[in-house]
Amino acid sequence: MELRRDVFQAIADPTRRDIINLLSRRSLNLNAVAGHFDVSRPAISRHIKILTECGIITIRREGRERYCRADLQKLKEVDKWLDNYREFWNRKLDALGDFLENKQEENINIK
Repeated sequence: MELRRDVFQAIADPTRRDIINLLSRRSLNLNAVAGHFDVSRPAISRHIKILTECGIITIRREGRERYCRADLQKLKEVDKWLDNYREFWNRKLDALGDFLENKQEENINIK
């Protein structure tokens, strides 16, 4: 049975988030990616496999080397999902600001 991978699974792990961040700046070969982490190369390869299955990174062959590159378009799914929470918190913070402003005005009027 094959697991369905999505962008949320990709960003769920801190090492995968670090790999995405690293590859967002430049394309690197697998050894260079692995060299940035204190975990085994097979562990990094598993993370790379998940990120590839999620569509966050692409791998291209150049001779014997395999180069990884981040494709950050998939992260727009996360941004879209977060929009609901941004709107919610913006409304709550605006309401809190209004409440505090009214309280401050009440305190000024009492004096």
